[in-house]
Amino acid sequence: MERIEEKLRILADAAKYDVSCSSSGSKRKNTGGIGDASASGICHTYTEDGRCVSLLKILLTNYCIYDCAFCVSRKSNDVQRAAFTVEEVVDLTMNFYRRNYIEGLFLSSGIFKDADYTMERLLRIVKKLRLEQQYNGYIHLKTIPGASKELILEAGLYVDRMSINLEMPTEAGLKLVAPEKNHQSVREPLQFVNEKIQALQGDQKVIKHKPLFVPAGQSTQMVIGATPESDLEIMNVADEYYKNYNLKRVYYSGYIPINNDNKNLSQIGTRPPLIRENRLYQTDWLLRFYGFKLDEILNPGFTDLDLDIDPKLSWALRNPQFFPVDINTADYPAIIRIPGIGRQSAMKIIQARKFGVLREFQLKKMGIAYNRARFFMVCADTAFSRGSLQMHQVKHHILKGGNSKFQSLPAANQLSLF
Repeated sequence: MERIEEKLRILADAAKYDVSCSSSGSKRKNTGGIGDASASGICHTYTEDGRCVSLLKILLTNYCIYDCAFCVSRKSNDVQRAAFTVEEVVDLTMNFYRRNYIEGLFLSSGIFKDADYTMERLLRIVKKLRLEQQYNGYIHLKTIPGASKELILEAGLYVDRMSINLEMPTEAGLKLVAPEKNHQSVREPLQFVNEKIQALQGDQKVIKHKPLFVPAGQSTQMVIGATPESDLEIMNVADEYYKNYNLKRVYYSGYIPINNDNKNLSQIGTRPPLIRENRLYQTDWLLRFYGFKLDEILNPGFTDLDLDIDPKLSWALRNPQFFPVDINTADYPAIIRIPGIGRQSAMKIIQARKFGVLREFQLKKMGIAYNRARFFMVCADTAFSRGSLQMHQVKHHILKGGNSKFQSLPAANQLSLF
């Protein structure tokens, strides 16, 4: 028992560097066994509909044949090593579930011997959980780069989500810190799984009960800040992978310095600011849910995101010709481009104006960030006239004021913004 606890401590700690463990999208139901990936839960990871689901997040082993400079489990690193057996992972998962500690499993691994040897053991774990233990809870499995298609195909029948880490955003960056790896070994399994998912969706028209295959889709992760890619390069890669492989998520993980001896790591001893991670996620959200094109946010003339303001506000300040937006006549795509107005608030505006024109006091009650949005929209009772925004002045007041300090600023009509 003490040895199992020691393994759990080592391999749970080693797994913390992998952030791609969202469980959104699974529809696996309880069919008479134990667990239910579709049920509500408590703890650490959130689904796309807002539910919070707890996952046991571990590595099968932190032994690895590769020597990636950015990775804590690299073979040259002097860390304590451990490996679970297949039965130990199955027992841990079931015991933790029965005690209501978890509702799902996130399972990854270092690569020992070779890709197929490792992938085969991961497959045995998920098969035992599904077939022998009748476990119907959520399972997220990290695919091993270079594993055979046959193993990946079989594993996809038992898991809810698969992911495979891209590691560095560009091939050139990957070669600097992990010369034994390449992006092709990531592209091939992503493409294979995506094609299988698409094929099964097509079969749904003629097959009443098609088999579940990776029902929660695929994701990937990029390490940010270890190599010198610009935000434009990072988001170009993310945009390509979303389009080509229909990924559910791309995760951006700020580099955590763990190897100060490697001259190729650009952030020696320094973790990139967490705000950069946040800005990348915000950009990702704008591309996926707000109708923005990448070249609107980042382009050769603007290669890195502003750290002091969010990307939608940054775009608005660089595109004054788009504003002001008339809240009472604009369509939904135009309204959600207003800084401070999200998708739900935009829908509230569309619905509310069916009953009459909207005024400022009504918008303030809809949950929008009014002190930001007011500079980019007009309502029925807006006091100033149309014109061109003095964007440098708007940015100054937004940064200086914040929500709690705007009351001390001059009224909007006194700023001559339009």
